[in-house]
Amino acid sequence: MGNQVERLTHLSYAEVPTADPTGSDREEPGPRIGVSYIFSVDEDELEEPVASEAGTGVTEENTFDARNEVECSVYYRDQCIYEKRVSFGKSEGGGGGGGGLEGVDLTTQPPETLLNKCKPGDLVEFVAKNQCPHWAVYVGDFQVVHLHKAEIKNDFLTDASQGRRGRLVNHLYKFKARPPESVVQCALQQVGLKGVQLIWRSSECFAAWCRCGRREFKAGGELRIGKQPYRLKVHLSDKASHTLEFQSLEDLVMERRRNDQLGKVALMQELTAHLQTEEQHRTELDAQ
Repeated sequence: MGNQVERLTHLSYAEVPTADPTGSDREEPGPRIGVSYIFSVDEDELEEPVASEAGTGVTEENTFDARNEVECSVYYRDQCIYEKRVSFGKSEGGGGGGGGLEGVDLTTQPPETLLNKCKPGDLVEFVAKNQCPHWAVYVGDFQVVHLHKAEIKNDFLTDASQGRRGRLVNHLYKFKARPPESVVQCALQQVGLKGVQLIWRSSECFAAWCRCGRREFKAGGELRIGKQPYRLKVHLSDKASHTLEFQSLEDLVMERRRNDQLGKVALMQELTAHLQTEEQHRTELDAQ
């Protein structure tokens, strides 16, 4: 597998396997850009409640394992605009205006403990094994605003967590943030939107839009024409990485969240299987 991992260097849309983000194949797939659909259901619809630590206890089956977390960096042209490195001292930094993430704590905590750290305007991420991370905006008074099941809701943080552990993720995106009071106001103004009124494809896009106010987080906020200015660099090890190119941040976020749901081990297995299939196909062509 070592030689195959070393080959995971730089691929474009056409060179990577694509799959329905819901995890099931459709008879007539819709149009695709990169590795996600232009139109797709909100992935948060797929989230299932997790047993609360305060209740029956989080089972081994759905306990989040930080060792299996996918580390990655996102670039717009040569500018690093997002970075998640689990291990200290590995940050690439880059001209995103915020430097690297060296020394940033990405450990998770029970929601009751997390409340003690939250300030209005903070972004919160809830995580569990085999689930897409769920993002929310903390608005004060123990409450968050979040996109869940195709509706913008105002819930208590402990309820929104559904028993998952959480952490603050203000530092992941390097875009300039709005003032905290503006973040809170923006989030609260969206409460009640549902269905066709929604302009975000995931809880992360909604929360990041509230904090940064950038149209790139909206569905269809960027034209998918011409070159592919966004790069998703997945760090497989200290020396090996896998890079994908995208025409929009929206599509990149959907693929990155799919990777988060898979976990590092499953993602590496998927990439290795793709390389093996590609090698076999080339061998068959050469034999003809």
